[in-house]
Amino acid sequence: MQIRFTKCHGSGNDFPLIDGRALTLSEPDWAQLARALADRSGPVGGDGLLVLTAGDAGAAFGMRMFNSDGSEAETCLNGLRCVARAGFEALGIDHATTRLKTSHAAVAFAAPLAEAVYTVEETAGPATLDLAHWPLTGAGERLVDAPLATLPGSRRFTAVAMPNPHLVTFVDVVDEAELVAIGAICEAAPAWLPNRANVSFVEVRDADTLFVRTFERGVGLTDSCGSAMAASTYAACLTGRIAYDHQVTVLNRGGLVRARATEAAMVTLHGNATWEWEGVAEVDLAQARAGDLRVLRHYDDEIAAWARVADAAR
Repeated sequence: MQIRFTKCHGSGNDFPLIDGRALTLSEPDWAQLARALADRSGPVGGDGLLVLTAGDAGAAFGMRMFNSDGSEAETCLNGLRCVARAGFEALGIDHATTRLKTSHAAVAFAAPLAEAVYTVEETAGPATLDLAHWPLTGAGERLVDAPLATLPGSRRFTAVAMPNPHLVTFVDVVDEAELVAIGAICEAAPAWLPNRANVSFVEVRDADTLFVRTFERGVGLTDSCGSAMAASTYAACLTGRIAYDHQVTVLNRGGLVRARATEAAMVTLHGNATWEWEGVAEVDLAQARAGDLRVLRHYDDEIAAWARVADAAR
């Protein structure tokens, strides 16, 4: 089958995005399509697949996000900004309520983070601390800045659902080898964490700046994860490291977002939704393989605008 898509990214978190409002696929086929298009060894590649879906009585449009392994995530806030842009352009609007897998989020076109950078404001939450819904067993009802006996070492974690599950720990300096080791334990879906979790190491660089590095469920070590940046911002407020209702810059390997968390556990992000190129690919769903790629358009100005932001953030 032929699939037309836009290759896009939010803060360096890159995806093929398709308009799925008129596309009917079985659930196994959606997973195969994600594996085909997001395969880094294939012609497209990405951290996952984004799908713009139809709205309903409570939402102008919806989003589905599939990880590169074919699993479906509850949310993806970097991806949501890209889907919001697609929804705004498709419907001729500039703000909306968006339906996610298990929740809703508010999105709106916003003042640009930098010159020529398409920017979306998104508000998600409330973040929750109840471990029964993950489930994460053996740590009590909630885990806030405390060791987790099922993981090696003495790191102190805060467990936050955004609504996808995140384990956040604050470090002086990110040790990627340690992050990958802990992430791999969680990715293996042990009995105490059957649905896996995202793991983030977070540096508090000052009262206005965080740096977040994430091992993402279903993806692995990634340059950026929007829900991890939201969860990390809330965890930093919850543990007294930064103030509630205070805008901070959250840096990552792909660039940055601006973030603010409230005591009501709502998190607002301002970030980019950058188009890189549009294409059409032939996809063999049975083999989960993409081929015969034809690039229709490049967005060189948008790529350059974001490169200036990312370079300045490093």
